Parts: sequence; C-alpha cells; structure tokens
Amino acid sequence: MLLTAATESFDLIVLGAGAGGSAPASKCRGAGWRVAVVDDQPYGGTCALRGCDPKKVLVGAADLVDWHRRMTGYGVAGEADIDWPGLMRFKRSFTEPVPAAREAVLAKAGIATYHGFARFAGENRLQIGGAVLEAEHFVIATGARPRPLGIPGAEHVRTSTDFLELEQLPARVAFIGAGYISLEFAHVVQRASAQAIVLGHGTPLAHFDHDLVDRLVRHTRSLGVDLRLDADVRGVEHHSGGYRIHVATPGRAEEVEADLVVHGAGRVPDTERLGMPDAHIAADERGAVRVNEYLQSVSNPRVYAAGDAVLPAGKLPLTPVAGHEGQVVAANLLHGNTAKPNYRGIPTVVFTIPPLASVGLTEAQARQQGLGVRVTSDETGSWYSSRRVRESVGMFKTIVEEGTHRVLGAHLLGPQADEVINLFAIAVRHGLTAPALRHMIYAYPTHGSDVPYML
Repeated sequence: MLLTAATESFDLIVLGAGAGGSAPASKCRGAGWRVAVVDDQPYGGTCALRGCDPKKVLVGAADLVDWHRRMTGYGVAGEADIDWPGLMRFKRSFTEPVPAAREAVLAKAGIATYHGFARFAGENRLQIGGAVLEAEHFVIATGARPRPLGIPGAEHVRTSTDFLELEQLPARVAFIGAGYISLEFAHVVQRASAQAIVLGHGTPLAHFDHDLVDRLVRHTRSLGVDLRLDADVRGVEHHSGGYRIHVATPGRAEEVEADLVVHGAGRVPDTERLGMPDAHIAADERGAVRVNEYLQSVSNPRVYAAGDAVLPAGKLPLTPVAGHEGQVVAANLLHGNTAKPNYRGIPTVVFTIPPLASVGLTEAQARQQGLGVRVTSDETGSWYSSRRVRESVGMFKTIVEEGTHRVLGAHLLGPQADEVINLFAIAVRHGLTAPALRHMIYAYPTHGSDVPYML
C-alpha cells in the first residue's frame, strides 16, 4: 500500500531538527549528499525552544532578583521583583525566531524539510503522512520526552514546555520529581514570590556528589520551597480550587494542594512512535537505540543515532553531548566507522541559585573504583568571592589521584560555579594535574582565581 504513494529518495534522512542531527545533515549535504530532515515539532530542537535556552532566561531574571535582595541594605536600595508576563515576552524574543531561521539555513543548503510524525515502513523507508521517503542512511536524533507517570490523573500534569509558556505564574506550583527540572524551576518560582512544592521520592540528583546535594537541599528548603524527598505521588485530581495531589509518605497518605502541577520526574528517548521494529532497529527497555561504539545501530547498519535517542554507558543526556555525538556520526557516515564519542570530562550544571556543577568522578565513584585519591572539600560562603555578592551558600569538593596528581573530579556549589566548572572540565578531559591548575596565573579577583585554593 505504501508503494502506491510517490517515493522520494535521499542519501540521508535525519529524524530530529535539534543538536544531535545538525552536524550529520549539514556535513553530509556539504559533501554533496541528498539530505532530508524530518521533525514533528518546530525546527530548532528542545534546547533552543523548550529547554536550556529559555530556561536560562528565567533563571537569569531570578538570579538578578535574588542578588538584589541579598545586597539590599549593603549599598543597594529599592525593590526588585519578577514581572512574569514581561519575562515571558523577553524569553520569546529568543525562541520565536528560531524555527524559521533554522529552516531558512537548511533550505539555503539545499536540505529538504518535512513536518510530521515519521514512522519506519521497512529498513530503508519512512512514511510521513502521505509521503514515502527512502534513504541509504538514517540518523535518529529525536530527543526525549517526559517519561509516562502511570498514575491516575496524569492528564492534569503539565510538562516543562508548558511551564515555559505560562502567561501568568500561579500562586502554588507543584513539581513531581526532584531532578534538574524541578529544582531549577522551583528556585525560579520561589524568587517570583510564589510557592514551589517539590515532591521527590528517593535520592535527588543522584549523579552529583551527595555532600553538595545535601547542602543544596538545605538551602532550597531555607528559601521556603516545600521540598519533600519521601513523597511517592499516587495520583492527581482536578477540582474547582486547583489540583489535589495524592501522595504516599512513610506510614501515611497525604494530600497536597496546588494551582499547577508540573512533570519533573525524568525523560525517556522519544522513539516510541518511530516503529523501529519494522526497520529492525533494536532498542533497550527505555526506547534508546542500541548502538555500537561508532553510534551505529547494532541491528540495522543503515541507522545511526545521536542525542537523547541513544544512551550508552557513561553518557549524560546533555545538549553539548548531543552535538558531539552528531559530529561523530557525521564523520562515520562520510568516512566509515572511525570516530568514537569521548564522554570523559563532560561538565553538567543544575541551574539553581546558586548553581550546582559537577565534572568527572564523585568521591563515591573514586572509592568504588579502588583509586587512591586525595579529597579536598570546604564551605566557601566566607570566601571573598562569595562575601562580595552576599552569597552565604557555597561548597566545593575536588578529587585528585595520588601519585599522578591528576584531577579526576570537581564538584562546586556557589556563585559562578557554572563557569568555573569549565576550568576543571579542561583538566579532567585532558589529564591535567592539580599543580598545573594551581600554578596558573588567574585574573583576580574572579571566581576562577579560587581554583588553586580548591586543590
């Protein structure tokens, strides 16, 4: 039946118009390949439209308000508050131009663009609505989606995308889950003079150093965020006054009232609708494409994957990682399987206020691997770099290998931690030693000039 439709042929079809698919599309087209890009969402990807970039606009405003409040009475006067509708207009000045600009770039390069849900109809064939496309190669870079909650009333729970489009901020916002999304947005909500409720179950931010996470949890609660780490959400009920969240805690059942409920309980690869079994594309239990060391499908060699659609061991689901994988896939498509992703020394940040940042091994991971390490840790709230901005919350931990003195990991909580972590990331990725970082001459006074004191 599919063959009755006109079939268009390409050398490469990229599924997803975000970070993971950008390099394969552009580089293969630059080599003269016939290339198409397919996406059911506006072109630009999660980070630019529904994730990192718009989120950081909100975080920036919340950070400014927080800094102003910290400095009030210490040389700063007046009031600083978040104008939510105005902030949304500012946010849209970044996101709204992206889809058209992205498609214009693709069109100029001679890359065909398709809108709609794509589904495999064979090892080398896709169907998109009434169109049938064939290709020699495919790249799956469809990103991730909120994982199914599997609870009664899940239809009442809004996504992080919905939160980023709110015209008005409700008085009470509850977040299900205690990961990146929930904690970042909770800090924004609280600085916007609303009530944030975080309903987590188990250890929050498990990939980060436990000591720094504990310090962030204490700080978050001190802001007035209702942060619960023993709350198993069992259902959400809508009523005239808002939403009632049914929660099981040790030994009892509770009900939590909110005006908005937001999904922050993790994401899974957005591959379910692709019909991958029909193309003999093997996936794991989460829906991630099973790949070899070259990011090539283990079961269909025509197919490669990048970004959140593939989750090999040691990888963090981050936009820069997706971009790196896209470069690897492009090289392998054009030159054969020679390139492999390098996941060593990739920094990650939770954009709370102040931010929590991490790169390399945690202390627990180093101990589990039996490494001989020197661990240095301290509070930094009394340091000049923190005192001058009136931020009392700060902590660091560094992991250095004994003998070689290589920097194996660094974990930071405090002002500008999201920038300083990049210095440690260079060290971890390239095997630099603690003496090499200590003996650098840093611009002073900066947060970067604190690095020698952390080693």
